[in-house]
This record gives sequence, C-alpha cells and structure tokens, in this order.
Amino acid sequence: MAMNETGTRSDFKDQQTFDDVSAAGALFRSLGDPTRLRIVRHLAGGDHKVVELTTHLGLAQSTVSAHLACLRDCGLVSVRAQGRASVYSLARPELIDLLQAAETLLGATGNAVSLCPIYGEQAL
Repeated sequence: MAMNETGTRSDFKDQQTFDDVSAAGALFRSLGDPTRLRIVRHLAGGDHKVVELTTHLGLAQSTVSAHLACLRDCGLVSVRAQGRASVYSLARPELIDLLQAAETLLGATGNAVSLCPIYGEQAL
C-alpha cells in the first residue's frame, strides 16, 4: 500500500471509492455485535445447525436465529436445508482473513480498543 506525504493512501484510482465508507461501516457494524461475531467465529470452523449454535453459545434459539438472519441479509452467511434443519455456513471465505487480520491488529494494539470510552467494555 503506497502512502503519500500526508500519510494517506495514494494507490486509489477512484477517490470516490476511498471516500465512500458506508458499505464498510455497515460491514463492521454487522460484525460489531459480540453475538454475531461469536457466530461467525463458530462458522469459520465449519457448518453448523441452529441447534448446535444455541448449545455452543448458550443462547435461545430465537436469539441465534435473529442474528443469523442479520448475517444472512448482509451476505456474510448462507443457509441450506438439511432435512428439517437449516445448516449455516460462511458465504464468503474472505471473512476468515478479515477475522485473522483483526486478531493481528488487536494483538498489536493490546487492550487499547477495549478501553475506548465509546466502543470498549466501559461503553456497554
């Protein structure tokens, strides 16, 4: 990634793409909910039925289903029927790369994000 003298990226061919962050903001908001993030992490390990996720997460079926619907509507997970059950999987394998990059960034910044008064644990 090339940086110019002001410290901003200079390899964007279209400044509008750089300036329009609404889609990225929506992506990160969809992953910003701890329950949805936990679901995505479980699905990164393989396909799961709703009942399996409720057991893993210790949450009600309606709660898990609502979060899965959000993730499905965002295009992050897909669902297929298996008998009478619904099996969920990651729709985009790139999501695993994003999670790994986030873990790397968190490792580099330590607890700074969790201490943020707006987004950290104190804000919850």
